[in-house]
Amino acid sequence: MAIWIKDPLAILATGAERGLVVDATRIVELVPAGAEPVTPCERIIDASGHVVLPGLINTHHHFYQTLTRACPAALDRELFDWLKALYPVWEGLTPAAHRLASRLAMAELLLSGCTTAVDHHYVFPEGLEEAIDMQMEVAGELGLRVHLTRGSMNLSVADGGLPPRGVVQQHDAILADSERLIARWHDGADGAMRRVALAPCSPFSVSRELMRDIAALARLRDVRLHTHLGETEDENAFCLQTFGMRPLDYLEECGWLDGRTWIAHGIHFNEAEIARLGAAGLGIAHCPGSNLLLSSGLCKTVELEAAGCPVGLAVDGSASQDASNLMQEVRLAFQLGRLRKGPSVSHLDALRWATKGGAGCLGRDDIGELKPGKQADIAMFRLDELRFSGHGDPLAALVLCGAHRADRVMVAGREVVVDGRIPGLDIPALMAAHQAEANRLQGLPLRNQKTNSQNMETSDA
Repeated sequence: MAIWIKDPLAILATGAERGLVVDATRIVELVPAGAEPVTPCERIIDASGHVVLPGLINTHHHFYQTLTRACPAALDRELFDWLKALYPVWEGLTPAAHRLASRLAMAELLLSGCTTAVDHHYVFPEGLEEAIDMQMEVAGELGLRVHLTRGSMNLSVADGGLPPRGVVQQHDAILADSERLIARWHDGADGAMRRVALAPCSPFSVSRELMRDIAALARLRDVRLHTHLGETEDENAFCLQTFGMRPLDYLEECGWLDGRTWIAHGIHFNEAEIARLGAAGLGIAHCPGSNLLLSSGLCKTVELEAAGCPVGLAVDGSASQDASNLMQEVRLAFQLGRLRKGPSVSHLDALRWATKGGAGCLGRDDIGELKPGKQADIAMFRLDELRFSGHGDPLAALVLCGAHRADRVMVAGREVVVDGRIPGLDIPALMAAHQAEANRLQGLPLRNQKTNSQNMETSDA
C-alpha cells in the first residue's frame, strides 16, 4: 500500500516540496512543487504541520547504562575514575535488568526520531552471556533498525586493566561468541534490520592479541569494527606508557586502520593523525553530550569530515550523557561546531551528521537520506510547542529551538511512533520496572513508583 506523506511544512530533501511516497519498505517517489504523485496512493498522511527528516542514526550507545543515570558513585568524575566507580555497579547487571534497560533506551531513541541505533555492549557478568541476543529480540519487537556490536574486555584490574574480573571474559570465549552472533543475527543485505559488528571496548581493556584476532575475524566474516578511541588525554598517556605509541598508531598496528572501522569520540587527534584517518575512510561517532559531561574535549568534526572521515552523531551511554535523545545531540553538535568554527557550521551540517554521516559510519547507502530507492526511515516533528513560536525557517527551528520529541516515526515503512507514542508500549509500567532495577543495582531505596508513573502519564498527555 503506497502512502503519500503530503505537503510537509519543511522537508530535508531536494525537489520534495509536496512530500514523498512510500511503498512497502522504501521511498519510491519525491513529489516536487506543483505536482501530484505518479504512484497511485491508497493512503495520505497530512504532513502540513510537520518537519520531515530522514530517520536519525545513532552511531554509539550503551543501552544498559540507562540503569545508572546520575549515579551518586560516579558524579563529578573524569573518564577513568568514572569507569572505576561504575564497573562494580555494572557487575550486578542481570538478564531481566538488561532487557528493561535495552527496551527503555530503544524507546527513548525512537521517540527522539532515531530509526537506526548502534549499541556497544561489553559488560558480561556471569549469566549475561546472551546479552546481544536479548537486544536483538527487543529491537525486533519495537521495530528499531539496529547495528549491535559484540563488545569485549579481557583485561581486568589484575591484568593491568580497569574493570574487575567479574565483568571480563577470556579471549577464546569472546571469539567464539562473536562467531556465533554473526552466524545467528548478521544480515548483510540491502535494507537489513539487524547487523552485527565486533567491538573490543578500548585499547586499555583488551589485549593486543584480541585486538588483532577480532580484526582478522571481521575481515573474514565481512563485518565492521568499532571501539572507543581518542576520547581523553589519559588514553594517550596510557597508550604511550603501555605500548610506546599513541592510540592511532596502536590501532594501525593491530590492523584496524581502514574503512571497515568507526570509532567513538575521536577527540584527541593531531593534524597528521586526522589526515591518516581521512585517508583510511575511518568513521567518527561524535558524542557531544558525553564529551561535555565527562570533560573529555571537543571533537574536530569539521576537520575530520574535510579529511574524508564519515562523521556521525551518538548519544553515548546514559551513565555519562544521562539521556538517549538523539535530536538533542543534533542541537549540541551544532552549538559545539559553532563554538569551534563559527558561523561556517550550520544546522544543516548537524542534521547531515545525524543522518547521511551516520549511514557512512555504518557502511550503508540504503539509509540516511530521503531519496527514491532508500529505506523508508522517516522522522516527523511538529513545531507546536512554546519553544518554536515565532520561528521563520522550520528546519533551522528544529535544531536551534531544541526539538526533542518526534510526532511520527517510520522504520522500513512501518509506523513505530504515532502521535508521539509507541503503539502497544506501556511506558509508565516500563519506567516503574526499570527504576526498580536501577534502585537495586545502585543500592538505593525503593521509591514511590506510582508517583513516577502518574508523572509520566501527565507528561505524555
